[in-house]
Amino acid sequence: MSELFSPSERARDYAARLDAFLSAHVLPREADWQAHTADPARRWTVPGFMEELKRAARTASLWNLFLPDPRIGAGLSNLEYAPLAERMGRCLFASEVFNCSAPDTGNMEVLLHYGSAAQQERWLRPLLDGTIRSGFAMTEPDVASSDATNIATRIERDGDHYVVTGRKWWTTGALDPRCAVFIVMGVTTPGAAPHARHGMILVPRDAPGLTVVRPLHVFGYDDAPGGHAELRLDGVRVPAENLILGEGRGFEIAQGRLGPGRIHHCMRLIGLAQRALEAMIARARQRVAFGRPLAAQGVVREAIAESRCAIEQARLLTLAAAAQLDAHGIRGAKDAIGMIKIVAPRMACEVIDRAMQIHGGGGLGEDHFLAEAYAGARALRLADGPDEVHRAALAKSMLQERHEDAARRPA
Repeated sequence: MSELFSPSERARDYAARLDAFLSAHVLPREADWQAHTADPARRWTVPGFMEELKRAARTASLWNLFLPDPRIGAGLSNLEYAPLAERMGRCLFASEVFNCSAPDTGNMEVLLHYGSAAQQERWLRPLLDGTIRSGFAMTEPDVASSDATNIATRIERDGDHYVVTGRKWWTTGALDPRCAVFIVMGVTTPGAAPHARHGMILVPRDAPGLTVVRPLHVFGYDDAPGGHAELRLDGVRVPAENLILGEGRGFEIAQGRLGPGRIHHCMRLIGLAQRALEAMIARARQRVAFGRPLAAQGVVREAIAESRCAIEQARLLTLAAAAQLDAHGIRGAKDAIGMIKIVAPRMACEVIDRAMQIHGGGGLGEDHFLAEAYAGARALRLADGPDEVHRAALAKSMLQERHEDAARRPA
């Protein structure tokens, strides 16, 4: 971590233990993971060694590291956790080993902060234990979900139940055999103001009327065994107590969910970009073209230098956003969080693309992690809101601040 954000002794201890665990247990299993998911007969099953790794991580007290509540997590602040997320991001499946992977992290935070005691006992407890997984169903194929007020799925009260009807897609984790529940966002109060019309409700994976229509691919990658899916909800009936917090509270819940999650996403991307840079440097040293190592080529040196600068800039900005989130809460840190959501995915795409270029044809295939890493980074320029929405919101906030400042100045 940069000296501008000097880590606490506790954070240094966690980082050292996490590094040791990743090196000894997780990274050596990458080839096994790839072999498992490459086998069509096993592709949508979970490798047996994953549960072994999770048990080992829990035994090592490297579990639920993202949760600041020391009763159920590590008790780390967002700033303390951010470098740990970066380390996990270097390996595409590492976060799950420590029960720190999306969408479960955000769903656990929703249940922790907004769920009822019964909801916490039924769903939060097994998520904290890592015995089930979950999905978050918000985006829809039939509306422009970048404006979340467009979300049209209906959640209608019918006696002691709610009836859920609609279509969702890009629901991450829906194909995982351990996925047991979805948090679904839909319209509960059609006549209310745009940001008070929606609610969130817990829908069990095996509820009658819920259908996983198809897996969705990103540049051909299906992200097995979790995947991303289109869902259809045809009059799905769930008990009224499955509604989270209350009718019309969906946007309130969404904002609380997305703040820390965007820090996690961005730091994981920084870890992935850092690994791509290291691969770029190794390739430049080893590969010879036109009688010289690639490292001797000016254009390659430029790519390496530009990547180092971009990663460090994004890292510092994300750590600053984490510090603001700790100090001022989600509302006080919203501009900083918006900035990292713009900067980090774009940076990761650019760095990984340079690494692919230096790897030549090999960078496009399955022999290296770069193509799959690029697909994931590119998807995150849309996940949790596209770049354009975050830029517009940031500019609006800045213009409003300047307007208010001007109004306060004496004439």
